[in-house]
Amino acid sequence: MNFPVKIMQDGLVARVARVAEIAAKHADTVDAEARFPREAVDAMKAERLLGIQVPRHLGGESASITEIAELCSMLGQVCAASAMVFAMHHIKLSSLVEHGADSEWHRSFMRSIAAEQLLIASATTEGGIGGNLRNSICAVEVDGDTCRLEKDATVISYGSHADAILITSRAHAQAASSDQVLTAFLKDQYTLEKTHVWDTLGMRGTCSDGFLFKGEAPACQILPKPFAEIAAQSMLASSHLLWSGVWYGIAVDAVVRAQAFVRAAARKAPDAQPPGALRLAEVSNLLQMVKSNVVAGLKAYEDAKADADRLSSMGFAVAMNNVKIASSETILEIVNHAMLICGIMGYKNGTPFSLGRHLRDAHSAQLMISNDRILGNTSSMLLVHKQDTSLLG
Repeated sequence: MNFPVKIMQDGLVARVARVAEIAAKHADTVDAEARFPREAVDAMKAERLLGIQVPRHLGGESASITEIAELCSMLGQVCAASAMVFAMHHIKLSSLVEHGADSEWHRSFMRSIAAEQLLIASATTEGGIGGNLRNSICAVEVDGDTCRLEKDATVISYGSHADAILITSRAHAQAASSDQVLTAFLKDQYTLEKTHVWDTLGMRGTCSDGFLFKGEAPACQILPKPFAEIAAQSMLASSHLLWSGVWYGIAVDAVVRAQAFVRAAARKAPDAQPPGALRLAEVSNLLQMVKSNVVAGLKAYEDAKADADRLSSMGFAVAMNNVKIASSETILEIVNHAMLICGIMGYKNGTPFSLGRHLRDAHSAQLMISNDRILGNTSSMLLVHKQDTSLLG
C-alpha cells in the first residue's frame, strides 16, 4: 500500500518481511489442516509486532492504523490466516489504546502487551444474536470489586491460543441489549468449553471455534467507556480498514501470480499477445481501485481521530462502511479474474499459479460482518444523512 516514511524509519517493513517469509512456508499446511499459524505468530512475537500500536510511553511504538494496515497487506500476500490473526489482534488493541488510557489497569495491561507480546482475541458474537455485535444477551455481573460473565460465544477467533480476550456483554442484568460494555479477561481468569468447531471454506487457520466462556476478574477490567462509543470511534474503522488491508494483500498476490503466468506465456510465444493479457490489464485496474479505496479510508480515519464527534458521526460511519463493502466485493472479482488468466494451472493446487486458497479466503470478506447487515445500516443512515459529494472529502 506504500506508506513508507515512518514505516522505514521504524524498520517495521523489514520485521514483517521476516515474519512473512516464515508464514509463507506454512500457509498451505495451515489451510489444509485448519491449524493455528503458530510459526507465524511466534515470529510476530519475536519481532515484537504485537505491541507496536501501544503508545511509546507505555512501552510500545505508537504505530498508526495506516502503518498496521500496510503490514496486514504484506502478511495477506503470503498467508491470509496469519494476516487476519494479526489484524484482529490490533483491532482489539485499538479499543484499548483509544479508550483505555484513563484507566490505570488498562494502561498496565497495555504495558504487559508490549513487554510480553500478549495475543488478544475478541468475543463479540453470541448465540441468539448472530453477528450483530451491537447487541448482547449475556450481562456482566458486578459484585463489589469482582465481575463475572458467562457467554455463549459462537465464535472466538484463535480463542484457544490467545493470552487474553476482550468480550462484550450487557452492562448489567437490567440493561437493554444495546447497553453494552467491553471487559478484558486474562487467560487465567476464564475457562473455555468448546461448543463449535471451525471447519470452514477459507480462513481456516484463524481457528474461530465457538465456546462457552466463563470468566471472573476484578471489576476494574471493564473498560470505562460504553461499548457503543468504543465501536463507533475505534472498532468500526479499525475493523473495516485492517480487514481491507488483509484482503488487498490476498488480491495483490493473486494478481502477481496472474502476471507471472502471462509473462511465462509471452516468453514462449514472443510474437503473439499471450492469452489473458487483456484480462491482466483489467484486473490491474481493479486492484488499483481497491488500493485507492483503502488509502482514502485510512486518510479519513487519521484525519478524524482527533475529533470524537466526527468519529461518531453518521457521515464517518457511512464512509467506513463503504470502504468495507467495496473492498470485500472487489477482491472476489479480482481473484476470479486471476483464475481465468491462469486457467487450469490456477485451478490446480500445488502449482506456482494456484489460486484456490486465495479464492476460498476471499469469500470470507463479504461475511465478516455481513455485507447485507452493513448495507442495511448504511441505508438507514442515508435516510437522514446528506451524502458527502466532495471529491476531496
